Amino acid sequence: MKQIIKRTVIISLLVSVTLLPTRLVVAQTGITDGEVKSILQDRIDRAKKSVGIVVGLVDEKGTRVISYGKPSQESTQIVNGDSVFEIGSVTKVFTAILLADMVERGEVNLNDPISKYLPKSVKTPTRDGKEITLLHLSSHTSGLPRMPNNFAPKDNQNPYADYSVEQMYAFLSGYTLPRDIGAKAEYSNYGVGLLGHILALRAGMDYETLVRTRICQPLKMDSTRIKLTPEMQARLARGHNPALKPVANWDLPTFAGAGALRSTTKEMLKFVAANLGLSNSPLLTAMQKTHQPQHDMGTPDVEVGLGWIIQKKFDTEIVWHNGGTGGYHSFIGFDKKKRRGVVVLSNSTNDIDDIGLHLLESQYPLAKIETPKERKAIKLDPKIFDAYVGEYQLTPAFILTFSREGDKFFTQATGQQKLELFAQTETDFFIEVVDAQVTFVKDDKGQVTHVVLHQNGRDQPAKKIK
Repeated sequence: MKQIIKRTVIISLLVSVTLLPTRLVVAQTGITDGEVKSILQDRIDRAKKSVGIVVGLVDEKGTRVISYGKPSQESTQIVNGDSVFEIGSVTKVFTAILLADMVERGEVNLNDPISKYLPKSVKTPTRDGKEITLLHLSSHTSGLPRMPNNFAPKDNQNPYADYSVEQMYAFLSGYTLPRDIGAKAEYSNYGVGLLGHILALRAGMDYETLVRTRICQPLKMDSTRIKLTPEMQARLARGHNPALKPVANWDLPTFAGAGALRSTTKEMLKFVAANLGLSNSPLLTAMQKTHQPQHDMGTPDVEVGLGWIIQKKFDTEIVWHNGGTGGYHSFIGFDKKKRRGVVVLSNSTNDIDDIGLHLLESQYPLAKIETPKERKAIKLDPKIFDAYVGEYQLTPAFILTFSREGDKFFTQATGQQKLELFAQTETDFFIEVVDAQVTFVKDDKGQVTHVVLHQNGRDQPAKKIK
């Protein structure tokens, strides 16, 4: 999320947007199921980036579902169009469509201030007399940050589970906006989580009921929800971290509108088809309003609509969004001119955005992923870690913090969860759950001056500042 959001290091909480520099062209026109399956097979079997991936394609001729892999490492089944995945921040476009639909119904106005719908006890931040509106929340132009500073998970494996409405209100009441409202688009999980909460308050029902009533029922999407039925639970593809180790599912009671939904490829194809006008839907007018650009994203040819990212390149306009939770990655997108769409769902948090973009426009490259190296940890005297403890500045807004807890060594990036480091040498360490390594550098006096982050083929130095 975006500036465009690039995943700089480790795990981004609900979505990352990554544009990849390498190119492998497969013609979109007439692409076969076998060609799609070969992409998935390479990503799973050779690159070891997922356990199971399902792709859905839709155009005026109908839909196709192509899958490869399994719902879990130990399963003997294969994933398919009915397999259930967490879709993470793809939820945000559902929230945007709810907003547009409520505008169509006369229940809210895009330019309504958020204070109109929140309890009087909540102080909403203003700047130069201007108030944050519903439009600002949906287009990421509110000035609110990606995450609130009172976000302190008790369980990093389910980080949003204990964040309360009271905490959401407390943060909002005490926040000072750093810039003019509407001046810049900055991706905000907090902002869209707040929007989902406000729309639910206005409708007089919880967020899940609102989505199911206003979107899922008209589109006949019976397997898109937050709380799974026992039958859906049986179809759930288990989530995996970047190292393909199974992880817990995420719960987002307060931030539901930012990333709580689960769904299937078949159902997301219905959703994409409705956005393209390939199926009859009472939501078409509202959906089309969410596709209209609202603000640039600070990156050439990339804008934000209501919820959606709008990307113009290779003489093609793609409307899309992705999502990532602790064990899943999702992508949906469509080309309105060519009237075709793509859904990609994976039960690993590793990126699959390149697959989705590539299937929509072949000039977007597939990622060139090296076969992962096997790394072996060695045992060090934990006292060695003490020299490395501290804060290291990668960019003015991005700090890597290293800490020791007993005989274990950890790193934590700004706004992200704490992850354990394992030693390869006395100065070289790796992270198990993501393909990233760090090297500590000392001066001629033996003092640690900086650390080098090795990730995605790049070596990025970060100066020790504390």
